[in-house]
Amino acid sequence: MTVPNDRSGQEDSDDDDRSGGGTDAATDAYVPSWRRLDRERHKRVRARRATAVAALSTLATGAVLYLIVVNAPGWPRTRETFFDGRYAREAFPKVLEGLWLNVRLLLVCGVAVLVLGMLIAVARTLRGPVFFPLRILAAAYTDFFRGLPLIINLMIVVLGVPALRLQGVTVDPVLLGGTALTLTYSAYVAEVFRAGIESVHPSQRAAARSLGLTNRQALRHVVLPQAVRRQVPPLLNDLVSLQKDTGLVSIGGAVDAVRAADIIVGRSLNYTPYIVAGLLFVALTIPMTRFTDWVTARMDRQRTQGGTI
Repeated sequence: MTVPNDRSGQEDSDDDDRSGGGTDAATDAYVPSWRRLDRERHKRVRARRATAVAALSTLATGAVLYLIVVNAPGWPRTRETFFDGRYAREAFPKVLEGLWLNVRLLLVCGVAVLVLGMLIAVARTLRGPVFFPLRILAAAYTDFFRGLPLIINLMIVVLGVPALRLQGVTVDPVLLGGTALTLTYSAYVAEVFRAGIESVHPSQRAAARSLGLTNRQALRHVVLPQAVRRQVPPLLNDLVSLQKDTGLVSIGGAVDAVRAADIIVGRSLNYTPYIVAGLLFVALTIPMTRFTDWVTARMDRQRTQGGTI
């Protein structure tokens, strides 16, 4: 049965009242009207149809792409060079062991990036002429490291610092690579935090001051909690990017997943280990990406419904 789109919700309410027999709603069980049942049935049918169409479309697209790839003239050679099962089995345990270094770099550098980025963002938002030099330094830091390519930053830190032969300064490529990652990503995260701080309405700070809070207390207890809560999705996106870029520390000789794959490739002249390393990074990144999407959708729903964000 087709339900007219221009019928008002009052008709459904009247049908619901008739289905209840006109008795007290507190004593009688709710019985949905036939119109409501028909509308819900229609929605389920449409959902099943949409799912079936999406599945068929995906299968058809996948089949077309598969046929295009396997029928390419160079596919046999590409399969031997990039998709050799023997080299994949050989590379998997070594690349997986190297991936543990990437995970540790993510955890340590992620915490350092959040802390340093927050400090830089707060420095850029400090008020008063006495803090002008600090604001200038913070702005120069973010402008420099956001403009400097990460690969160049890594080369400067990983290769340049040991060349200085400074006493007491480490030459460990893992520590130096993590330092370069922290320097670059702190600049990006600082701008994310600063955008969140400036998005808080000035009336929030004024209200906190009227209650007797100092500027520092207002920033800590009123402004920063709102700013951080609003910027959670972009912060998670930066952490996802950081996870992928931890593979760049291999340029200094650190044996991570990428370097482990590179060692096997150099010995076998087969590029399958790179595919294994790439798939492991994807498997590690996808859950973080889906979690970021879930958090973003949840905050959008709260914002639409007028909830706390």
